Amino acid sequence: MLIVFFLIKTIANFKDIYIIMKQKYLILFLILISFLSFSQDGFLINIDKKQLKIPFRLVNNLIIVPIEINGVTLDFLLDTGVEQTILFSLENETSIEFKDVEKIKIKGLGSGEAIDAYHTRKNLVKIGKYEDKNHEIYIILDQDINFSAQLGIPVYGIIGSDFFKNDIVEVNYSSKNIFVYHRDSKKIKQKLLKYEKIPISIELEKPYVLGEIFLNNYKMQVKLLIDSGGSDAIWLFQNTEKVKVPEPNFQDYLGKGFSGDIFGKRSRIESIQFGKYIISKPTASFPESNAYQSVSLVEGRNGSVGSEILKRFNIIFDYMNSAIYIKKNSNFEEPFNYNMSGLEIEHYGMQMVEEQVELKTNLVTNGISVYDDKSSNIKYKFALKPLFVITNVRELSPGEAAGFKKNDKLIKINGTEAYKYRLDEITALLQSEEGRWITIEVERAGKIIKSKFQLKKIL
Repeated sequence: MLIVFFLIKTIANFKDIYIIMKQKYLILFLILISFLSFSQDGFLINIDKKQLKIPFRLVNNLIIVPIEINGVTLDFLLDTGVEQTILFSLENETSIEFKDVEKIKIKGLGSGEAIDAYHTRKNLVKIGKYEDKNHEIYIILDQDINFSAQLGIPVYGIIGSDFFKNDIVEVNYSSKNIFVYHRDSKKIKQKLLKYEKIPISIELEKPYVLGEIFLNNYKMQVKLLIDSGGSDAIWLFQNTEKVKVPEPNFQDYLGKGFSGDIFGKRSRIESIQFGKYIISKPTASFPESNAYQSVSLVEGRNGSVGSEILKRFNIIFDYMNSAIYIKKNSNFEEPFNYNMSGLEIEHYGMQMVEEQVELKTNLVTNGISVYDDKSSNIKYKFALKPLFVITNVRELSPGEAAGFKKNDKLIKINGTEAYKYRLDEITALLQSEEGRWITIEVERAGKIIKSKFQLKKIL
Protein backbone atom coordinates (compact mmCIF):
# COMPACT_ATOMS: atom_id res chain seq x y z
CA MET A 1 0.00 0.00 0.00
CA LEU A 2 1.20 3.48 -0.76
CA ILE A 3 0.21 6.37 1.49
CA VAL A 4 1.65 9.81 0.83
CA PHE A 5 0.63 13.02 2.53
CA PHE A 6 1.89 16.50 3.28
CA LEU A 7 0.78 19.47 5.36
CA ILE A 8 -1.45 21.99 3.57
CA LYS A 9 -1.70 24.76 6.19
CA THR A 10 -2.14 25.43 9.86
CA ILE A 11 -5.71 26.34 10.76
CA ALA A 12 -5.64 27.00 14.51
CA ASN A 13 -3.47 26.79 17.60
CA PHE A 14 -4.57 25.37 20.96
CA LYS A 15 -2.82 25.54 24.33
CA ASP A 16 -4.09 22.29 25.76
CA ILE A 17 -6.29 19.58 24.35
CA TYR A 18 -7.64 16.33 25.74
CA ILE A 19 -8.35 13.98 22.89
CA ILE A 20 -10.49 10.84 23.08
CA MET A 21 -10.91 9.02 19.80
CA LYS A 22 -12.69 5.93 18.50
CA GLN A 23 -10.57 3.01 17.32
CA LYS A 24 -9.89 2.71 13.59
CA TYR A 25 -6.79 1.58 11.81
CA LEU A 26 -4.72 2.02 8.67
CA ILE A 27 -2.39 -0.41 6.80
CA LEU A 28 0.33 1.34 5.03
CA PHE A 29 3.41 0.26 3.20
CA LEU A 30 4.98 3.74 2.31
CA ILE A 31 4.63 7.23 3.82
CA LEU A 32 6.34 10.42 2.74
CA ILE A 33 5.88 13.51 4.91
CA SER A 34 6.80 17.06 3.93
CA PHE A 35 6.36 19.53 6.76
CA LEU A 36 8.02 22.15 8.95
CA SER A 37 10.73 20.71 11.19
CA PHE A 38 11.12 21.57 14.86
CA SER A 39 14.16 21.04 17.06
CA GLN A 40 14.15 18.22 19.58
CA ASP A 41 16.67 16.20 21.53
CA GLY A 42 15.42 12.84 20.30
CA PHE A 43 15.60 9.41 21.92
CA LEU A 44 18.21 8.61 24.56
CA ILE A 45 18.97 5.46 26.56
CA ASN A 46 17.91 6.32 30.10
CA ILE A 47 19.96 3.66 31.93
CA ASP A 48 23.70 3.37 32.62
CA LYS A 49 24.29 0.77 29.95
CA LYS A 50 25.85 0.83 26.50
CA GLN A 51 22.94 -1.03 24.92
CA LEU A 52 19.35 -2.14 25.41
CA LYS A 53 17.04 -4.76 23.90
CA ILE A 54 13.48 -4.17 22.66
CA PRO A 55 11.45 -7.25 21.62
CA PHE A 56 9.05 -6.85 18.70
CA ARG A 57 6.32 -8.78 16.90
CA LEU A 58 6.61 -9.41 13.17
CA VAL A 59 3.14 -9.22 11.61
CA ASN A 60 2.80 -9.40 7.82
CA ASN A 61 6.55 -8.60 7.66
CA LEU A 62 6.01 -5.43 9.73
CA ILE A 63 7.71 -4.55 13.03
CA ILE A 64 5.24 -3.88 15.86
CA VAL A 65 6.56 -2.41 19.13
CA PRO A 66 4.83 -1.20 22.31
CA ILE A 67 5.24 2.56 22.81
CA GLU A 68 4.30 4.59 25.87
CA ILE A 69 2.92 8.06 25.05
CA ASN A 70 2.32 10.37 28.01
CA GLY A 71 1.78 7.35 30.26
CA VAL A 72 -0.41 5.29 27.87
CA THR A 73 1.05 2.20 26.16
CA LEU A 74 -0.01 1.39 22.59
CA ASP A 75 1.31 -0.81 19.77
CA PHE A 76 3.03 1.10 16.95
CA LEU A 77 4.60 0.24 13.60
CA LEU A 78 8.35 0.97 13.40
CA ASP A 79 8.80 2.50 9.96
CA THR A 80 12.04 3.78 8.43
CA GLY A 81 9.95 5.30 5.62
CA VAL A 82 8.43 7.92 7.93
CA GLU A 83 10.03 11.11 9.20
CA GLN A 84 8.10 11.62 12.45
CA THR A 85 5.53 9.96 14.67
CA ILE A 86 1.89 9.56 13.61
CA LEU A 87 -0.99 8.56 15.90
CA PHE A 88 -4.30 7.23 14.59
CA SER A 89 -7.65 6.90 16.33
CA LEU A 90 -7.94 5.35 19.78
CA GLU A 91 -10.54 3.18 21.47
CA ASN A 92 -13.42 4.95 23.19
CA GLU A 93 -12.15 4.11 26.64
CA THR A 94 -8.56 5.12 25.88
CA SER A 95 -7.47 8.72 26.33
CA ILE A 96 -4.16 10.54 26.09
CA GLU A 97 -3.49 14.08 27.25
CA PHE A 98 -1.61 16.31 24.79
CA LYS A 99 -0.26 19.82 25.26
CA ASP A 100 1.02 22.48 22.86
CA VAL A 101 -1.29 21.45 20.01
CA GLU A 102 -2.01 23.05 16.63
CA LYS A 103 -4.72 22.02 14.21
CA ILE A 104 -3.62 21.37 10.61
CA LYS A 105 -4.85 20.00 7.30
CA ILE A 106 -3.15 17.18 5.42
CA LYS A 107 -3.67 16.03 1.84
CA GLY A 108 -3.07 12.49 0.66
CA LEU A 109 -3.11 10.31 -2.40
CA GLY A 110 -6.15 10.35 -4.65
CA SER A 111 -8.62 13.08 -5.48
CA GLY A 112 -10.26 13.49 -2.09
CA GLU A 113 -10.23 16.54 0.14
CA ALA A 114 -7.61 17.38 2.75
CA ILE A 115 -8.32 15.88 6.17
CA ASP A 116 -8.05 17.29 9.68
CA ALA A 117 -5.14 16.45 11.96
CA TYR A 118 -3.27 17.81 14.96
CA HIS A 119 0.42 18.51 15.48
CA THR A 120 1.53 18.27 19.11
CA ARG A 121 4.89 18.81 20.85
CA LYS A 122 6.37 18.25 24.31
CA ASN A 123 5.27 14.60 24.59
CA LEU A 124 7.01 12.02 26.75
CA VAL A 125 7.52 8.90 24.62
CA LYS A 126 9.17 5.70 25.86
CA ILE A 127 10.08 2.50 24.03
CA GLY A 128 11.37 0.29 26.79
CA LYS A 129 14.27 2.25 28.28
CA TYR A 130 14.61 4.36 25.12
CA GLU A 131 13.09 7.76 25.93
CA ASP A 132 12.32 11.12 24.32
CA LYS A 133 11.03 13.87 26.62
CA ASN A 134 10.16 16.35 23.86
CA HIS A 135 8.58 14.24 21.14
CA GLU A 136 6.45 15.59 18.27
CA ILE A 137 3.37 13.67 17.19
CA TYR A 138 0.93 14.07 14.29
CA ILE A 139 -2.60 12.91 15.15
CA ILE A 140 -4.89 11.77 12.32
CA LEU A 141 -8.58 12.26 13.11
CA ASP A 142 -10.28 10.67 10.09
CA GLN A 143 -12.27 7.72 11.44
CA ASP A 144 -12.42 6.09 8.00
CA ILE A 145 -8.68 5.56 7.88
CA ASN A 146 -8.23 1.90 8.70
CA PHE A 147 -4.78 0.70 9.72
CA SER A 148 -5.02 -2.60 11.59
CA ALA A 149 -7.88 -3.94 9.50
CA GLN A 150 -5.29 -5.48 7.19
CA LEU A 151 -3.04 -6.64 10.03
CA GLY A 152 -5.73 -8.20 12.18
CA ILE A 153 -4.36 -6.65 15.39
CA PRO A 154 -4.82 -3.16 16.87
CA VAL A 155 -1.93 -0.88 15.90
CA TYR A 156 -2.37 2.77 16.75
CA GLY A 157 0.35 4.59 14.90
CA ILE A 158 3.76 4.78 13.29
CA ILE A 159 7.13 5.87 14.61
CA GLY A 160 9.86 6.77 12.14
CA SER A 161 13.31 8.33 11.86
CA ASP A 162 13.28 9.86 15.35
CA PHE A 163 13.88 6.34 16.64
CA PHE A 164 17.00 5.83 14.50
CA LYS A 165 18.83 9.13 14.31
CA ASN A 166 20.76 9.35 17.60
CA ASP A 167 22.18 5.88 18.26
CA ILE A 168 23.13 2.75 16.35
CA VAL A 169 20.09 0.49 15.92
CA GLU A 170 20.13 -3.20 15.04
CA VAL A 171 16.93 -4.77 13.71
CA ASN A 172 17.40 -8.49 14.20
CA TYR A 173 14.66 -10.18 12.19
CA SER A 174 15.95 -13.61 13.28
CA SER A 175 15.45 -13.14 17.03
CA LYS A 176 12.69 -10.51 16.66
CA ASN A 177 14.61 -8.08 18.81
CA ILE A 178 15.80 -4.52 18.32
CA PHE A 179 19.12 -3.61 19.92
CA VAL A 180 20.06 0.02 20.54
CA TYR A 181 23.76 0.75 21.11
CA HIS A 182 25.66 3.78 22.34
CA ARG A 183 28.17 4.84 19.72
CA ASP A 184 31.08 4.02 22.01
CA SER A 185 29.83 0.49 22.72
CA LYS A 186 32.62 -2.07 22.18
CA LYS A 187 30.09 -4.78 21.39
CA ILE A 188 28.63 -2.97 18.39
CA LYS A 189 32.09 -2.11 17.08
CA GLN A 190 32.98 -5.81 17.13
CA LYS A 191 29.68 -6.83 15.58
CA LEU A 192 30.05 -4.41 12.66
CA LEU A 193 33.16 -6.28 11.57
CA LYS A 194 30.98 -9.33 10.76
CA TYR A 195 28.49 -7.39 8.63
CA GLU A 196 28.74 -5.90 5.14
CA LYS A 197 28.72 -2.11 5.12
CA ILE A 198 26.56 -0.36 2.53
CA PRO A 199 26.52 3.44 2.12
CA ILE A 200 23.14 5.17 2.33
CA SER A 201 21.98 8.76 2.08
CA ILE A 202 19.73 10.41 4.65
CA GLU A 203 17.36 12.76 2.84
CA LEU A 204 14.42 14.43 4.59
CA GLU A 205 15.50 12.29 7.55
CA LYS A 206 14.79 9.03 5.70
CA PRO A 207 17.31 6.43 4.44
CA TYR A 208 17.94 5.77 0.74
CA VAL A 209 20.13 3.06 -0.74
CA LEU A 210 21.51 2.43 -4.21
CA GLY A 211 20.86 -1.02 -5.59
CA GLU A 212 21.04 -2.76 -8.92
CA ILE A 213 18.05 -4.42 -10.53
CA PHE A 214 17.79 -6.66 -13.56
CA LEU A 215 14.55 -5.75 -15.30
CA ASN A 216 13.38 -6.65 -18.83
CA ASN A 217 16.85 -8.03 -19.62
CA TYR A 218 18.40 -4.71 -18.65
CA LYS A 219 20.62 -4.02 -15.65
CA MET A 220 20.16 -0.62 -14.03
CA GLN A 221 21.02 1.20 -10.83
CA VAL A 222 18.08 2.35 -8.72
CA LYS A 223 17.72 4.64 -5.73
CA LEU A 224 15.27 3.16 -3.23
CA LEU A 225 13.78 4.31 0.05
CA ILE A 226 14.50 1.76 2.79
CA ASP A 227 10.94 1.24 3.98
CA SER A 228 10.46 -1.12 6.92
CA GLY A 229 6.80 0.00 6.97
CA GLY A 230 6.13 -1.50 3.55
CA SER A 231 5.33 -5.20 3.64
CA ASP A 232 5.91 -5.77 -0.10
CA ALA A 233 9.33 -6.57 -1.55
CA ILE A 234 9.85 -3.68 -3.98
CA TRP A 235 7.90 -0.69 -5.25
CA LEU A 236 9.11 0.75 -8.56
CA PHE A 237 7.89 4.02 -10.03
CA GLN A 238 7.50 4.23 -13.78
CA ASN A 239 9.17 7.64 -13.88
CA THR A 240 11.99 6.71 -16.25
CA GLU A 241 11.97 5.14 -19.69
CA LYS A 242 13.80 2.09 -18.39
CA VAL A 243 11.37 1.23 -15.56
CA LYS A 244 8.64 -0.64 -17.41
CA VAL A 245 6.31 -3.29 -16.02
CA PRO A 246 7.58 -6.72 -17.16
CA GLU A 247 5.45 -9.57 -18.42
CA PRO A 248 3.61 -11.40 -16.99
CA ASN A 249 1.78 -9.00 -14.69
CA PHE A 250 -1.70 -8.30 -13.39
CA GLN A 251 -3.68 -5.27 -12.26
CA ASP A 252 -4.21 -5.29 -8.52
CA TYR A 253 -5.39 -3.30 -5.54
CA LEU A 254 -2.23 -2.08 -3.77
CA GLY A 255 -3.73 -0.30 -0.81
CA LYS A 256 -5.56 2.76 0.43
CA GLY A 257 -4.30 6.33 0.55
CA PHE A 258 -5.67 9.17 2.65
CA SER A 259 -7.63 10.34 -0.39
CA GLY A 260 -8.53 7.11 -2.14
CA ASP A 261 -7.60 3.57 -3.16
CA ILE A 262 -4.30 2.86 -4.93
CA PHE A 263 -4.07 0.46 -7.85
CA GLY A 264 -1.21 -0.74 -9.97
CA LYS A 265 0.53 -3.74 -11.49
CA ARG A 266 2.14 -6.68 -9.74
CA SER A 267 4.92 -8.61 -11.41
CA ARG A 268 8.41 -10.02 -10.82
CA ILE A 269 11.83 -8.71 -11.74
CA GLU A 270 14.79 -10.93 -12.57
CA SER A 271 16.88 -9.86 -9.57
CA ILE A 272 17.95 -7.11 -7.22
CA GLN A 273 21.40 -6.70 -5.67
CA PHE A 274 22.55 -4.94 -2.50
CA GLY A 275 26.28 -5.14 -1.83
CA LYS A 276 27.35 -8.72 -2.48
CA TYR A 277 23.86 -10.16 -2.06
CA ILE A 278 21.76 -11.03 -5.14
CA ILE A 279 18.07 -11.75 -4.58
CA SER A 280 16.42 -13.63 -7.42
CA LYS A 281 12.88 -13.32 -8.75
CA PRO A 282 11.38 -10.98 -6.14
CA THR A 283 7.83 -9.78 -6.61
CA ALA A 284 7.51 -6.09 -7.50
CA SER A 285 4.66 -3.58 -7.40
CA PHE A 286 4.30 -0.76 -9.93
CA PRO A 287 1.77 1.84 -8.68
CA GLU A 288 -0.16 3.83 -11.25
CA SER A 289 1.48 7.18 -11.94
CA ASN A 290 -1.44 9.20 -10.56
CA ALA A 291 -0.60 7.75 -7.15
CA TYR A 292 2.60 9.78 -6.87
CA GLN A 293 2.67 12.38 -9.65
CA SER A 294 1.44 15.13 -7.29
CA VAL A 295 4.04 14.23 -4.67
CA SER A 296 7.54 15.71 -4.61
CA LEU A 297 9.89 12.72 -4.65
CA VAL A 298 13.50 12.88 -3.51
CA GLU A 299 15.69 13.54 -6.55
CA GLY A 300 16.60 10.37 -8.40
CA ARG A 301 14.30 8.10 -6.42
CA ASN A 302 12.99 5.05 -8.28
CA GLY A 303 10.89 3.41 -5.57
CA SER A 304 11.21 1.57 -2.27
CA VAL A 305 12.59 -1.63 -0.84
CA GLY A 306 10.18 -3.12 1.69
CA SER A 307 10.15 -5.63 4.50
CA GLU A 308 9.60 -8.68 2.30
CA ILE A 309 13.26 -8.16 1.36
CA LEU A 310 14.51 -6.47 4.54
CA LYS A 311 13.41 -9.40 6.72
CA ARG A 312 15.94 -11.61 4.89
CA PHE A 313 18.74 -9.72 6.63
CA ASN A 314 19.71 -8.62 10.09
CA ILE A 315 20.30 -4.89 9.60
CA ILE A 316 22.25 -2.33 11.62
CA PHE A 317 21.34 1.31 10.99
CA ASP A 318 23.87 4.09 11.54
CA TYR A 319 22.13 7.25 10.37
CA MET A 320 24.85 9.61 11.65
CA ASN A 321 27.49 7.94 9.50
CA SER A 322 25.14 7.36 6.52
CA ALA A 323 25.54 3.59 6.52
CA ILE A 324 23.70 0.33 7.05
CA TYR A 325 25.32 -3.01 7.80
CA ILE A 326 23.64 -6.19 6.59
CA LYS A 327 24.03 -9.93 7.12
CA LYS A 328 21.71 -12.50 5.60
CA ASN A 329 19.67 -14.66 7.97
CA SER A 330 17.56 -17.83 7.83
CA ASN A 331 14.78 -16.02 5.90
CA PHE A 332 17.05 -15.36 2.93
CA GLU A 333 15.97 -18.35 0.81
CA GLU A 334 12.22 -18.00 1.45
CA PRO A 335 10.12 -17.80 -1.73
CA PHE A 336 8.40 -14.57 -2.71
CA ASN A 337 4.70 -15.46 -2.51
CA TYR A 338 1.62 -13.41 -3.28
CA ASN A 339 -2.15 -13.71 -2.93
CA MET A 340 -3.26 -16.11 -5.68
CA SER A 341 -6.97 -15.93 -4.82
CA GLY A 342 -7.57 -12.32 -5.86
CA LEU A 343 -9.53 -11.72 -2.64
CA GLU A 344 -8.43 -8.95 -0.28
CA ILE A 345 -9.63 -9.80 3.22
CA GLU A 346 -9.59 -7.50 6.23
CA HIS A 347 -10.44 -7.65 9.90
CA TYR A 348 -13.74 -5.79 10.21
CA GLY A 349 -14.25 -5.51 13.94
CA MET A 350 -15.83 -8.02 16.28
CA GLN A 351 -19.03 -10.09 16.21
CA MET A 352 -21.02 -11.91 18.86
CA VAL A 353 -20.80 -15.66 18.30
CA GLU A 354 -22.78 -18.43 19.99
CA GLU A 355 -20.53 -21.32 21.02
CA GLN A 356 -21.36 -24.81 22.26
CA VAL A 357 -19.96 -25.76 25.67
CA GLU A 358 -20.08 -29.33 26.98
CA LEU A 359 -20.52 -29.51 30.74
CA LYS A 360 -19.71 -32.68 32.70
CA THR A 361 -20.44 -33.46 36.33
CA ASN A 362 -17.31 -33.55 38.47
CA LEU A 363 -17.52 -36.43 40.99
CA VAL A 364 -15.08 -36.52 43.89
CA THR A 365 -14.39 -39.97 45.39
CA ASN A 366 -11.71 -40.53 48.03
CA GLY A 367 -10.03 -37.28 46.99
CA ILE A 368 -9.98 -38.27 43.30
CA SER A 369 -11.79 -36.06 40.78
CA VAL A 370 -13.70 -37.99 38.07
CA TYR A 371 -15.82 -36.67 35.19
CA ASP A 372 -19.15 -38.47 34.71
CA ASP A 373 -19.76 -38.71 30.94
CA LYS A 374 -23.34 -39.90 31.48
CA SER A 375 -24.31 -36.68 33.23
CA SER A 376 -22.77 -34.36 30.63
CA ASN A 377 -24.96 -31.82 28.89
CA ILE A 378 -24.62 -29.09 26.30
CA LYS A 379 -24.98 -25.41 27.03
CA TYR A 380 -24.29 -22.32 24.96
CA LYS A 381 -22.35 -19.15 25.60
CA PHE A 382 -21.79 -15.98 23.62
CA ALA A 383 -18.34 -14.58 22.93
CA LEU A 384 -16.80 -11.78 20.87
CA LYS A 385 -14.89 -13.09 17.88
CA PRO A 386 -13.18 -11.41 14.89
CA LEU A 387 -15.20 -10.65 11.78
CA PHE A 388 -13.50 -10.85 8.38
CA VAL A 389 -14.80 -9.18 5.23
CA ILE A 390 -13.78 -9.27 1.56
CA THR A 391 -12.78 -5.69 0.76
CA ASN A 392 -11.66 -6.09 -2.85
CA VAL A 393 -11.93 -8.71 -5.62
CA ARG A 394 -9.33 -8.71 -8.38
CA GLU A 395 -10.69 -8.94 -11.91
CA LEU A 396 -10.17 -12.27 -13.70
CA SER A 397 -9.03 -13.91 -10.47
CA PRO A 398 -10.07 -17.32 -9.08
CA GLY A 399 -12.03 -15.52 -6.35
CA GLU A 400 -14.01 -13.51 -8.90
CA ALA A 401 -14.69 -16.60 -11.02
CA ALA A 402 -16.07 -18.32 -7.91
CA GLY A 403 -18.60 -15.48 -7.52
CA PHE A 404 -17.31 -13.70 -4.43
CA LYS A 405 -17.96 -9.97 -4.12
CA LYS A 406 -16.74 -6.97 -2.18
CA ASN A 407 -18.33 -6.69 1.31
CA ASP A 408 -19.05 -10.43 1.58
CA LYS A 409 -18.68 -11.51 5.23
CA LEU A 410 -16.62 -14.65 5.75
CA ILE A 411 -18.45 -17.43 7.61
CA LYS A 412 -16.29 -20.52 6.99
CA ILE A 413 -12.97 -21.32 5.33
CA ASN A 414 -12.41 -24.93 4.32
CA GLY A 415 -15.17 -26.01 6.69
CA THR A 416 -13.81 -24.15 9.73
CA GLU A 417 -15.48 -21.09 11.20
CA ALA A 418 -13.64 -18.05 9.88
CA TYR A 419 -13.40 -16.46 13.33
CA LYS A 420 -11.14 -19.34 14.44
CA TYR A 421 -8.43 -18.06 12.08
CA ARG A 422 -6.06 -15.17 12.58
CA LEU A 423 -5.80 -12.79 9.65
CA ASP A 424 -2.17 -13.74 9.01
CA GLU A 425 -3.24 -17.40 8.81
CA ILE A 426 -5.84 -16.55 6.15
CA THR A 427 -3.21 -14.56 4.24
CA ALA A 428 -0.77 -17.47 4.39
CA LEU A 429 -3.47 -19.86 3.15
CA LEU A 430 -4.22 -17.70 0.10
CA GLN A 431 -0.50 -17.56 -0.71
CA SER A 432 0.23 -21.21 0.04
CA GLU A 433 0.52 -23.32 -3.14
CA GLU A 434 -0.74 -23.34 -6.69
CA GLY A 435 -3.58 -25.78 -7.32
CA ARG A 436 -4.81 -25.83 -3.74
CA TRP A 437 -8.59 -25.86 -3.40
CA ILE A 438 -10.12 -23.25 -1.09
CA THR A 439 -13.76 -23.49 -0.04
CA ILE A 440 -15.33 -20.36 1.43
CA GLU A 441 -18.79 -19.64 2.82
CA VAL A 442 -19.87 -16.01 2.98
CA GLU A 443 -22.91 -14.05 4.07
CA ARG A 444 -24.37 -11.61 1.56
CA ALA A 445 -27.64 -9.74 2.11
CA GLY A 446 -28.63 -12.23 4.81
CA LYS A 447 -27.99 -15.30 2.65
CA ILE A 448 -25.22 -17.89 2.99
CA ILE A 449 -23.29 -18.49 -0.24
CA LYS A 450 -20.73 -21.26 -0.60
CA SER A 451 -18.20 -21.61 -3.41
CA LYS A 452 -14.69 -22.89 -4.05
CA PHE A 453 -11.72 -22.13 -6.26
CA GLN A 454 -8.18 -23.24 -6.95
CA LEU A 455 -5.19 -21.01 -6.28
CA LYS A 456 -3.56 -20.14 -9.58
CA LYS A 457 -0.21 -18.55 -10.30
CA ILE A 458 0.11 -15.72 -12.78
CA LEU A 459 3.72 -14.73 -12.02
